[in-house]
Amino acid sequence: MRAIIIALLSASTLTLAACGGKGDDKLGEQAQEAMENRADAVDAAADNMTGAAKDATEAHADAIRDAGDAKEERIDDSDVNADKLTPAQKKAIVNPN
Repeated sequence: MRAIIIALLSASTLTLAACGGKGDDKLGEQAQEAMENRADAVDAAADNMTGAAKDATEAHADAIRDAGDAKEERIDDSDVNADKLTPAQKKAIVNPN
């Protein structure tokens, strides 16, 4: 009986994990990665600074990373059907600049 319950719980968990994607997970990850790359560039610039300027630049890089994480969550929560978007629309979401 215990094995059956565990098997049913495992099956329902896998089913829930598989639904609701619509391609937005990958799109969100791409957006987050683009922001991470920007933050890395800002961090690289901070390496050439000292004092308060370096601290402020590193804080800015952290803010960019936080914004990237938030953007990834918003894209995932929106449940956008990324498979229906054109490449240009996907690019605009991932890297709006």
